[in-house]
Amino acid sequence: DFELPSVDGPVLRLSDELGRCPVTVVLFLCNHCPYVVAYIPRLIELQRTFDPNGTGQAKARFIGICSNDEVTYPDDSFENMKKMADTHRFPFPYLHDANQSVAHAYDAVCTPDFFGFNRERGLQYRGRLDASRMQSAPVDQTRELFDAMKQIANTGRGPAVQIASIGCSIKWKA
Repeated sequence: DFELPSVDGPVLRLSDELGRCPVTVVLFLCNHCPYVVAYIPRLIELQRTFDPNGTGQAKARFIGICSNDEVTYPDDSFENMKKMADTHRFPFPYLHDANQSVAHAYDAVCTPDFFGFNRERGLQYRGRLDASRMQSAPVDQTRELFDAMKQIANTGRGPAVQIASIGCSIKWKA
């Protein structure tokens, strides 16, 4: 569990969010990583597809977290997180893990890093968005996070095969 400040004001507690939707995806993000920057439009589209407030059965809640050291990487400061979320109109909360305790607890290693939980709060997915890296994915490419979210929403279980995410390393404090 964690309790972190959100760029849009309120403090968010994971225990209040888990179980509200069939799937909760914790996304370790940052502002400066070229992988994250390239993924932002696809992540926003994915959250809208799995709208937690929609009428469809495939609902999911995204929770973005930035854990990077903002002293060494000022682009990842809380103020710049607010600007990024506002500029892109994030349809999900974007939280600041200033002391990096959440990233350590999750063993997060890069941005982006994806953790998908089922309604019973069990970790079902730790993998990548897809194989595209920073380019747009070809139309016929497997959408790994999308498919995992659908599977978790429908069965409560994640896929047997999961490929680790790739991106920029989390910028740890000295």
